[in-house]
Amino acid sequence: MALINLEKISLAFGHKQLLDNVELSIEAKERICLVGRNGAGKSSFLKVLDGKIIPDEGRVIFDPQLKMSRLDQDVPRDDHRSVYEVVTSGLGDIATLIDAYHQILHTMETDTSEAVMEKLFKLQHELDAKEGWVIQQQVDSIITQLELPADTPISDLSGGWRRRALLAKALVNAPDLLLLDEPTNHLDVEAITWLEDFLLTQNITLIFITHDRSFLKRLATRIIDLDRGHLTSWPGNYDNYLIKKEEALKIEADQDALFDKRLVQEEVWIRQGIKARRTRNEGRVRRLEALRLERGARRNVQGNVQLAVSQGDKSGKLVFEAENISFKYDGKPLVKNFSTRVMRGDRIGLIGPNGTGKTTLLQLMLGQLKPDEGIVTQGTKLEIAYFDQQREQLDPEKTVIDNVGDGGDMIEVQGKQKHVISYLKDFLFDPERLRSKTKTLSGGEKNRLLLAKLFTKTANLLVLDEPTNDLDVETLELLESLVVDYEGTILIVSHDRTFLDNVVTSTWVFEGDGQVDEYFGGYADYLRQSKQQTSSAAVSNKQNNATARKIGAVNAKSEKTISALSYKERIELEKLPAEIDKLEAAQTTLEAEMASADYYQQPADIQKAKNAELAAVMRDLEVAFERWEYLDSL
Repeated sequence: MALINLEKISLAFGHKQLLDNVELSIEAKERICLVGRNGAGKSSFLKVLDGKIIPDEGRVIFDPQLKMSRLDQDVPRDDHRSVYEVVTSGLGDIATLIDAYHQILHTMETDTSEAVMEKLFKLQHELDAKEGWVIQQQVDSIITQLELPADTPISDLSGGWRRRALLAKALVNAPDLLLLDEPTNHLDVEAITWLEDFLLTQNITLIFITHDRSFLKRLATRIIDLDRGHLTSWPGNYDNYLIKKEEALKIEADQDALFDKRLVQEEVWIRQGIKARRTRNEGRVRRLEALRLERGARRNVQGNVQLAVSQGDKSGKLVFEAENISFKYDGKPLVKNFSTRVMRGDRIGLIGPNGTGKTTLLQLMLGQLKPDEGIVTQGTKLEIAYFDQQREQLDPEKTVIDNVGDGGDMIEVQGKQKHVISYLKDFLFDPERLRSKTKTLSGGEKNRLLLAKLFTKTANLLVLDEPTNDLDVETLELLESLVVDYEGTILIVSHDRTFLDNVVTSTWVFEGDGQVDEYFGGYADYLRQSKQQTSSAAVSNKQNNATARKIGAVNAKSEKTISALSYKERIELEKLPAEIDKLEAAQTTLEAEMASADYYQQPADIQKAKNAELAAVMRDLEVAFERWEYLDSL
C-alpha cells in the first residue's frame, strides 16, 4: 500500500487556484522533489500532506501506520531552550516528562538531597508507565548521531547547527515520511553537503522543496512539477525532467495555437451578419460558447523575470588591488594577509562557512571598512550596484512601487523612460501586490524587488551578497544568464554550487582563521584543485621521507657492500641520490606552478604540455627509485 494517496484534491486561496483536481500516490523510500514557480502553491501542498490545511475538495488517504514529520523552514534565532529541549519537542506530550528527567539528572550532579531523589523516583515511575525509556533512548541516539551539544541553548548555535537541531527534532520519533521545505536556505556549503550526506544514509521517504539544483540532483529519485494547479510526475533525474518539461510546454503551446485558430474562425463565422444567420445552427453556437469558456479558463504559463542591467561606462582596467590586508573582529581574524588583483570583467565568487568574513571582505574592497593592516586600492570610474543579503536598501514600511519609483510614476531604465508598474511587471509583480507594504512580501519577492531596484541604476561593478536565496529555479537561471553576459565586473557571495559553477571565473575560498585562497573557476574547480594540492603534498612528503631513508641507507652502507658492485654500477649508485633530488625539485616546481591561481587561465595546449611534463618527471622518479632499490639490494 502507498504511504499517501491524493484523490481529486482542489485548493484555492481567493481567486487563485493552487491545486486543481490533483491526484498523486507516494510510495515508501521515494525521495520526491516538488518543483514549481514561487507562489505556485508548493508550501501549501506540503501543508495539505501534514494536515495543516484542509483541501476544498477531494481527500487524502494515509497508511494507518504512517508516521510523518516536517523539518521547520524557519530557524529560531531568539529561542533560549537547550538543544535537548528542542529535540524532545518533536515527541508530543511525553516531551515534558523526558525534559524533566534530563534536568533532574543534571541537578543530581550537585544536589542529591532527599527531595531531589524523591522527584527522580517519581519521574522514573512515570517513564516506566508510559514506556518512556525507549523514547528517551531515541532522543539520546539521534543527538549522538548528529553530534549535537545537548545542553547548549539553541540561540547560541550557528544557522547550520540550528538547522541540524531542527532535523533531530523532526527525526526523533523515527518517521516514515519526512517533509522538508527549502532545507538549504541560509546554510553554507559545508552544512548543505553534510545535510545531503546524512539524508542519503537514512532509510526514509522524503518529499522536499528546494531551489538548490545540486541538492536536488543528488537526492531526488522522482520530480513532481506543480504548474498552474496541476501536478505532473517525472521519474528520473533533474536533467531528464528539464528535457521532458520543455517538450511538454512545446506541445501545450502548439495545442493552444490550434485552439486559438479554431476559436478565431468560429468568431469570424458568428459575426458574418445576415448570411451567417441564414445558415446558423444552434449546435455550432453552443460549441462556440463552450470554446469561449474554455479559453477564458485557460491559465497561461507564468512569464519569466525580465532581467537587464543598465550598463555604465567602462571602469578602469584595474578594479581593486589588495596588498596584504588583514582585519579582525572582536579579536577573531576574518582576513589575514590577503593580496589580490581584480581586473575589469572578472567574475569572482566568495565561498566559505557562515561567519568566516565573506561580507567583511566585500566591505573592505568597497571601502566601507578599513583594514587593520595592508592597503586596498580602488580603480577609476567605478559605478557600483550592491545587493546586500540583509536587503537594507528596501524600506519595509514603503510599498513595493515606492521602493522602486521613490514616489514617481516613471523611472529611467537603460536610458529610456518606463512606467514603474510596467517595469515591476517584468519582475512578476501582480498589480494588486504593488500597493502592499514591502514587509508583507515573501523572501523570494523581496529578492526580486531588490534586484528590480538595483537594475534601475547604471553600474559597471555588481556586488551580489547572497542573491540566490529564495529565488525559484527559473529566476536563478535567468540571473545566471545576466551575470554571464554582463560586461562589467562582478563579486558574488553564494552557497549555490551550481550557480557558482555556471557563472564565476575564479573563487576566493575562506579556509578558516582568516586564510583566504584564490582558485580558478567555480566550486567544482575549487574542489578539484584543492584535492590535487592535498594529494600532491601527501605524495611529495611520502617521497621526500622515502628519499631521506634511502639516501641515509646509502651513506651507511659498508665499503664491503659497495665493493661487491661493478665499477659502473658503483658509479651509478653514487649518482642516483643527486638525480632523485633533481627530479623531486622539478616535480615540486611544476606542482607549485600548476597550483597558482593564474595557471588555468593559460591556453589549453600549454596546460596539456605541463601535465605531460609532470607525468614524465614522476615516471622518471619512479624508475630512479626502482633502480636505486635494485642496486642497493646487490
